[in-house]
Amino acid sequence: MEINLESIGLGEQSRSQSKDLLTFQTESTVFSLSRSESLWTTESRSAWETYHKPIVVMSIGGAILLCGVILTGLHFAKKYERATMIFGPGFLSLGLIVLVTGLVWVPIIKEKRKQKSVSRLFSSYKPPFFHF
Repeated sequence: MEINLESIGLGEQSRSQSKDLLTFQTESTVFSLSRSESLWTTESRSAWETYHKPIVVMSIGGAILLCGVILTGLHFAKKYERATMIFGPGFLSLGLIVLVTGLVWVPIIKEKRKQKSVSRLFSSYKPPFFHF
């Protein structure tokens, strides 16, 4: 049982071709895996692009909170007591948690934007060269 090593097609490409292929795939992978394209471009994003996620989270939280308030009100009005006894406080607390999460998210995004603008400002600054 002898295996002929010459019949196995290893290394059919030259080294330069495989190196070019590797760098091309690596560069595209790094760019596609980045969390946002703003790291690679200098153009600023609009307010909607920046704040749309917290706005959606706050809207959903507000809707759930409103449902919780209505269900809790129905419970205290002695209407549909069995169903509202569990769902009212549950929706109330869940809606409040989601709403507060969205409200806290906005200042965090503002701080990140401020830090990015400051880092861009100082990255272009070059200290003067002094001869002693």
